[in-house]
Amino acid sequence: MPRPISKVAPDWWDYTTLDPEIYADVPKLNARSLEKLSRPGFKVVMYDTLEDFYLAEALEYINAWRQSTDDNPAGICGPIGPTEQLPLVARLVNELELDIRKAHYWGMDEWVDDDGVPVPTSHPLSFAKADMQLCFNRIDRKLRMPQSHLHFPTGDLNAYSKSFDEIRCVVMQGGQGEVKHWAFNDPPRRKGKYKDAPPAPEEYRKLKTRVTDLHPMTVIQNARTSGGGQVALVPTRAATVGPLETWKAEKVSIWQAGCHDNPFGMRLTALMISQKVPDSSVPMSLLADHPNVQFNYYRHGLGACETEMH
Repeated sequence: MPRPISKVAPDWWDYTTLDPEIYADVPKLNARSLEKLSRPGFKVVMYDTLEDFYLAEALEYINAWRQSTDDNPAGICGPIGPTEQLPLVARLVNELELDIRKAHYWGMDEWVDDDGVPVPTSHPLSFAKADMQLCFNRIDRKLRMPQSHLHFPTGDLNAYSKSFDEIRCVVMQGGQGEVKHWAFNDPPRRKGKYKDAPPAPEEYRKLKTRVTDLHPMTVIQNARTSGGGQVALVPTRAATVGPLETWKAEKVSIWQAGCHDNPFGMRLTALMISQKVPDSSVPMSLLADHPNVQFNYYRHGLGACETEMH
């Protein structure tokens, strides 16, 4: 039986192209039943306050950086959505006087302009600029890692990808977008050999750091969350860390405070990962096959999957 056409963007794959039977149990999930989706290799954690939520996220940076040595360099790959943890990271490093000069950091994505070139830090939406302004420029210079230990997907993307073989990625953090991506691992266009079915999970997982087209949902979301609704300001392509590098991370940690995805989406991916139902139209669901995944939720940001007219 042919799969449904997307209700959002007919020329693309996305979660609206799933078999509707998958949706049936999603609205029934509350915070308690979400926690019960935990299984070996997949853990669901709830936080009762935003302070605890973002502090826990910031501490993943500290714990990763403490493990780095000259002989065994290590680091963390971090997201721009969310960003609230970044000033906390800088404050913790400074207050603890933690020497992180041997540690490493990967930014997981960056916008690409119409010429196929990653945007400069002068661009108002530059992710590298946000990382520097919100975190690294706030760290005491005598404690801060050198610029060579900051890895952004700009310039030589092959060198960026290779760094995951040279440096131990203790944890890769992420948020979840409305199209159910981590980084910019969006669903593909519905054309060519993917006209009737999206890529098989094992094929999608081979994707490495690359420049990719963005699903229209992703463009709209970023205009809403970061650009004050200015859709024309948001590029339609980005450089992003791929599943290939993600599977080299010892742990994948996804943080959902209820700001970047909706109540249905935050439940859907957890259910698919828990039940091991990977489908590349829902890229986050491919983490069902990663050996160490943790979903972190702000309990009061989960909302409810209920019809409510406004």
